[in-house]
Amino acid sequence: MRYWLMKSEPSECSIDDVARAARKTVPWVGVRNYQARNFMRDEMQPGDGVLFYHSSCPEPGIAGVAEVASAPYADATQFDPKSHYFDAKSSPDAPRWVHVDVMLVRKTRLLPLAEMRETPALATLQTLKRGNRLSITPVTAHEWRATLKLL
Repeated sequence: MRYWLMKSEPSECSIDDVARAARKTVPWVGVRNYQARNFMRDEMQPGDGVLFYHSSCPEPGIAGVAEVASAPYADATQFDPKSHYFDAKSSPDAPRWVHVDVMLVRKTRLLPLAEMRETPALATLQTLKRGNRLSITPVTAHEWRATLKLL
């Protein structure tokens, strides 16, 4: 089992949106960074733990715990010319972009970014490193346990 921090803008998909979704599962669409895509395509497996992080909002932070609920599959938004995530260089025969489904385990109190930065046990969290802008980052077992204690 592996652990991940996955960022989503609440205006795009919030923890509450996942809680309201059928089977409390949503596809993690729109990833257009190759490294983040590779994490989903090559390393994520159903059952992996996810820290659901709200980003690009007034108070960013971890808003819940989820898990990877599917194997990776083609992100259909890449083929839709009306989608913000359309990729003209991608085709159904050779998709560039994949995603996984994510299922809510539980909504938590918001663990704000400021509190995360002040917690010594989270000092190594990749998402806290200067210049990190990836929407998906691996989380160590130690960081996972330390985060769960704070939630």
